[in-house]
Amino acid sequence: MYDYKKQIYEAVKEVLNGAELADIVPSDAFCDYCIPCFKFAKLLHKSPMVIAADAAAAIKLDGIKAEALNGYLNFTIEREAFISHAFAPLGAYRPLEGKTVCIDYSSVNIAKPFHIGHLMTTVIGGSLHKIYKALGANVVGINHLGDFGTQFGGLISAYMRWGEEKRLDERGLDELLELYVRYHNESEKDAALAAEAREWSQKIESGDSYAVGLFEKFKAITLEQAKRVYKRLNIEFDSYLGESFYADKVSAVEDKLNAKHLLKTSEGAKIVELADDMPPALIRRSDGASLYIARDLAAAYYRRDNYKFDKCLYVVASHQALHFKQLFKVLELLGEPWAADMVHVSYGMVSVEGMSLSTRRGNVLYLSDVLDAAVDKAAGIIAERNPLLEDKKSVAESVGVGAVVFDALYDGRLKDKNFVLDNALNFDGETGPYVQYTYARCRSVLNKAGYKATKNIDLSALASDEAYEVVKLLADFDEAVYSAAVKYEPSIVSRRLVKICQVFNRFYNADRIMCGGTVQTARLYLTARVADTLKYGLSLILLDAPERM
Repeated sequence: MYDYKKQIYEAVKEVLNGAELADIVPSDAFCDYCIPCFKFAKLLHKSPMVIAADAAAAIKLDGIKAEALNGYLNFTIEREAFISHAFAPLGAYRPLEGKTVCIDYSSVNIAKPFHIGHLMTTVIGGSLHKIYKALGANVVGINHLGDFGTQFGGLISAYMRWGEEKRLDERGLDELLELYVRYHNESEKDAALAAEAREWSQKIESGDSYAVGLFEKFKAITLEQAKRVYKRLNIEFDSYLGESFYADKVSAVEDKLNAKHLLKTSEGAKIVELADDMPPALIRRSDGASLYIARDLAAAYYRRDNYKFDKCLYVVASHQALHFKQLFKVLELLGEPWAADMVHVSYGMVSVEGMSLSTRRGNVLYLSDVLDAAVDKAAGIIAERNPLLEDKKSVAESVGVGAVVFDALYDGRLKDKNFVLDNALNFDGETGPYVQYTYARCRSVLNKAGYKATKNIDLSALASDEAYEVVKLLADFDEAVYSAAVKYEPSIVSRRLVKICQVFNRFYNADRIMCGGTVQTARLYLTARVADTLKYGLSLILLDAPERM
């Protein structure tokens, strides 16, 4: 569409020194766009009210009225002109064409269940994957598997002591979890178990065929379950290279550190000293074992060499903030300019009905069980609301799973999340089912009208207050998607979808759509644009868009 916001900005920056394009925000209160002038008060040594009034008097734009109100500089665009430029093709805005973005997310641990604690990294990363791709970027989705360490030796030790091949084949990951928990309980009482774990771990690293065979079987069982969950969540990956892949690449990192005289010895361990506010990065323990950060450094070099990324994102919980500060600082000390392109996309913790989770003690809630519970509840709601609906099972799957994902992606990612199933499946709240139901309502209207796209539309018929609010939200939807990418925040898309549904439903109730003539044609066109935008937006946050609900 014609970029009114940029036109306003060009006029404003001559008047308000220091103004940025991001300062101009959409408004649905007194105008179309506004600039809060409070941040300029110190810079210009004037009150916000005076700044706004002076700027409004100085700015002259065709078809755009500037006014001051209580320290805000408000802009109102001539409606018919705005509407005539509002409807660009969805997905045509591709500002990241030619850029490559690596996204490290989900990163499940081998032989551990895919539990509710993995939800945030998986859906935030999966949504960012789709958002960046929609904006034209070449995206590499990476599942950096946790498949290295003595815990796998412990699991083999547990399997050799208490496991059975038949039970493992029948129970899969449930059996592995039971063995994992039992090993940790028993190892606290029997020191010999820790020695066994180290022996089996060394056998895995040395390539012992029996140990590697068992470990690969555990890995296959884990990924089989994980991929079933990923399919339900509409998640995709381009790489499943885990920690073990980078173990033999740590020595090359050490060579780089030595060449820069960064690798020091402290009590037999190899470290890199960092800034005063950070503890040193531990590269190797005194027994020669490489540490997690060493393998992450190797992975960073591998990704840079193989993908030539412009951005490399790590979607990992906020409690790992220190690790990533250390990782990025080491790369900076190594003189790598691309260290500035590495980003820790952190998020808060998740609980269910207020209960936090701990895998090690067996207090674990499988994500698949949460999804199943949501689907069952959705099926009951749908059967009650629309008992004649065809394909109820498929719709319940889309609505139930979508409710869980949308709930995770609705609040800002840094906020701790307490998942409550009843809230997530509220068809009338700010939820996934509400957005999906609004989409289905749009499709129902269009189907009943026998709507077919046409070029002969009198868009001036959309100038009513209710229709115009819908038009404005659709007009800058691509900008909202871009903002979600820049801020690594899928909730920007989720919240925009809810807002579109709210204003569309107000329009639906206020302006009769099936009213005949050119007005009906325009209102059906607007309804179709809402439907298309909702379906497109839902796909960016991993949700399906059922045609009927």
